[in-house]
Amino acid sequence: MENLPVEVVGNILSRLRAARDVVIASATCRKWRDAFRKHLHSLSFNSSDWPVYRDLLTSRLEILITQTIFQTTGLQGLTILMDDVDEFSASTVIAWLMYTRESLRRLYYNVRTSPNLNILDICGRHRLQMLALAHNTITGVEPNYQRFSCLTSLSLSYVSISALDLNLLLSACPKLETLSLINPEIAMSDAQVSVELTSPTLKSIYIEAISLDKFILEADSLENMHLKDCALDQFDLIGKGTLKRFQIDDVSVTHLDIGEIAENLEVIDVSNFTIIWPKFYHMISRSANLRVLRLWDVVFDDEDDIVDLETIAICFPYLSHLSLSNDLRDGLIHYGLEGSYELQSVVVLEVGWTVLSDVFSQWVEELLQRCPNLEKLIIHGTVSDVKTHEECQILAKFTSSIVRLMRQYLHVNVYFEYE
Repeated sequence: MENLPVEVVGNILSRLRAARDVVIASATCRKWRDAFRKHLHSLSFNSSDWPVYRDLLTSRLEILITQTIFQTTGLQGLTILMDDVDEFSASTVIAWLMYTRESLRRLYYNVRTSPNLNILDICGRHRLQMLALAHNTITGVEPNYQRFSCLTSLSLSYVSISALDLNLLLSACPKLETLSLINPEIAMSDAQVSVELTSPTLKSIYIEAISLDKFILEADSLENMHLKDCALDQFDLIGKGTLKRFQIDDVSVTHLDIGEIAENLEVIDVSNFTIIWPKFYHMISRSANLRVLRLWDVVFDDEDDIVDLETIAICFPYLSHLSLSNDLRDGLIHYGLEGSYELQSVVVLEVGWTVLSDVFSQWVEELLQRCPNLEKLIIHGTVSDVKTHEECQILAKFTSSIVRLMRQYLHVNVYFEYE
């Protein structure tokens, strides 16, 4: 270790990240102390890493963080995540950020201050590439002054911001590629709760726990979109056909429109969602390059609707991974299996249930016959702790059927996952 260059020691300490571990390790010898001062790149103060942070007086904690940061030069990554810690003095936090902002590239910031601190004023017009804010308030965005010319990743969690300021913030980030919005508090100036965002460079967006009347996103370069646990009356995506991955999970939306830009979709992942199958299929029908289709715990708006697997086989010739989880109704053994089609490209098949029925194993058997090149079968199921005699009989019958079925498909790897 004593022969390691001081720069390498700095890299080692940077990988520790947690400030307490870095300080302890740097006490090893003079070289390690020099590496801490001159070559440390990343430093993290996280109350979940060391619970003692929560027990210290706020003034004492401010002093510890200040002393540690001010011993370094050239920090590129700084994490200050202080949950369940009293408010810090704004002047102290300003000192931390002013000291590091010239070299800083990544900032993860969750600190409550008194008075409220505007991070954009301090870190704007510098070389920050990644910014993650939590439990903060953003007001009065000035794109010309608070400009982030190098920022490629922005995450806002539990942040209070107006719809106008949110769009202005995006316009202040001309190279933004990744955006994450988690449970934001959107301040509105009128009765209709709506957000309209525009970003020509955005490639990936993740939206969680947001409730709005209208959400319109204009993103000509978007490749990945993930909506989770949202309640929306209307969601419109406007772009130029670059979208490759579309994922929605536990979303309530009355009107969903991704326009005529679905032709390049490769992954569609839908779970815990109510769909009108004809309308949904029409939206994705041009996705001839689709590789992965996941329809998990979907509910049909019309009880007579079923997933049209024959149409899927015809329109998605490159589909290699198919996941289906629907509770089969009694009497629908041929659920979606009419016709003589085959899913030639499917090599991975996932099936599942929440309420096991007698017809499930028969449905799986017929589905397997439609996948001549299958390599992997994954079966997901929910088994209650308290089972009636009838449920035990159904489960035993299903297990026997699957064992018998797998003897016919020895080339297929089978995995069971029960909850």
